[in-house]
Amino acid sequence: MFADAFAWSPTATAVTLGFTLAGVCLGTLSGLIPGLHANTMALVLAGVAPSLPGPPRYVVCAMLAAGVVHTFLDIVPALALGVPDPAMALGALPGHRLVIQGRGHETLRLSALGSGLAVLFAVPLSVPVTRAMITAYPLIERYLGVLLLGTAALLVVTESSRRAAVAGIGCFCAAAALGTVTLDLDPQAPLAAGNILMPLFTGLFGAPVLVDALGGDGVPEQGDTTLAVTPRETGLVAGVGTLAGAVVGYVPGVSSAVAATVALLGVPTRLGGRGFIIAVSGVNTSNTVFALFALVALGSPRTGVLVAVDSLDAPVSLGLWLPAVAVAACVGALLVPVLGDRYLTVVGRLDYTRLSVATLVGLVGLTALLTGVVGVGVFAVATLLGLVPSRYGARRVHLMGVLTGPLILGV
Repeated sequence: MFADAFAWSPTATAVTLGFTLAGVCLGTLSGLIPGLHANTMALVLAGVAPSLPGPPRYVVCAMLAAGVVHTFLDIVPALALGVPDPAMALGALPGHRLVIQGRGHETLRLSALGSGLAVLFAVPLSVPVTRAMITAYPLIERYLGVLLLGTAALLVVTESSRRAAVAGIGCFCAAAALGTVTLDLDPQAPLAAGNILMPLFTGLFGAPVLVDALGGDGVPEQGDTTLAVTPRETGLVAGVGTLAGAVVGYVPGVSSAVAATVALLGVPTRLGGRGFIIAVSGVNTSNTVFALFALVALGSPRTGVLVAVDSLDAPVSLGLWLPAVAVAACVGALLVPVLGDRYLTVVGRLDYTRLSVATLVGLVGLTALLTGVVGVGVFAVATLLGLVPSRYGARRVHLMGVLTGPLILGV
């Protein structure tokens, strides 16, 4: 299946590198702006692809590079401002706790290691895992609803208290209802690059953190960059995150946040938030690699970036695309501490209440620009629901029912 995928030439190298670096720039932009997702950049690229020089397969290099770099840098606004990318939603609160403890610089480096190791592990695993999934996929499709329901139940029974478990069930059902009503909406907006997932996830996971932060002390002075996790522990957790990312890449409805939560049930609890950051970063980034192979092997795009890639109808060129992913991963790993440290420093000097209000206003404006009035309404409802879990000590991951609920119901 992949035997002829790696043809190469000097010209292809130069052109691939140029498009890849352009994608790196776009991914850096989307990763550092609260509420802006790599999917948006990918859809913009897909729209302008016909006017760009070079075949569509090179535009795909830019899309993939943007997506990969985004998965490295989306931790930065999640830590500093409380506005996570959907895939990093679950890591936002553990990450915030570390920032409050003055360990933000360490957290950024743990995230970069989790993402970087995940790419290193995922590339050699992609072919054997893909072949195994091709065999298993008919069975997964047949029992997908049961698999997703079982995963949701596992998240409930592993809550810290009965009160939190009951709240988790309620949050899952409410999120499922919200998803059932909204996921098929096609909002009209000034920019055609948005979709309803943007206000849903920003409302469920981003705005509530900002609301809770109003009146807070903001980002304190951060300590040194010493890592409190050993190299062996880092590699172990990143490996777990990589395998969980494979599940996300091939199984519909299983998000990075859900996969990381389940995977960490088998990781030593003493690693705490640090282990969580490594794992969820690994899931988020390895998913990019596995989802690419899922698209090639199964013809099924699993991420917004790959939906845009699929829309180009570009011939499969793994010999171009995988090096683009590798280069983007190397650059992303370097950018996280370089840009992230400065990001935390700048945010720490600002009035956090005013910054939170300004960020909320910015998110509303971005939502209106990308998804119109309907999107703003969805954002408001999602924000109210997103405030519930923390009031009852429940994990926010139950809110991923916004995606898994409709799949379980078959709607």
